[in-house]
Amino acid sequence: MKTKRAILIGIAIWIVAILFYMTSYYVPVLENADTQANIVLFVVVMPLVWLGCSYYYKSNNKAHGLKVGLTMLLTAAVLDALITVPVFIIPNGGNHYHFFTSLSFWIIAFEFLMIAALYWYFSIYIHTISQKK
Repeated sequence: MKTKRAILIGIAIWIVAILFYMTSYYVPVLENADTQANIVLFVVVMPLVWLGCSYYYKSNNKAHGLKVGLTMLLTAAVLDALITVPVFIIPNGGNHYHFFTSLSFWIIAFEFLMIAALYWYFSIYIHTISQKK
């Protein structure tokens, strides 16, 4: 597995995701801005992770999608702990504990891993199996 490549892609995904997350607060659609931001993040993560995986696997790497997804997710989580929570969450009365134990965080984390695994399965695994026949 090309760990450095997965980390760099994880950083890119985090940057774009946080931009969408923060921008959603300035376009009020729902009464609860936090719920709206989490819905936006949930929707945006799908194409971001899919595109990130497509970029990762351009180098003919066969690493399992869960490994790649976990590396990218952990990168984003570290950036959340170091930047997102101190800069955006704590000034609004939140903390690390609340952020990392919220159900929305874990739903999006699970989605992140599943999208990476599905990309690997449909684009790498099935293609590899069909070539062996």
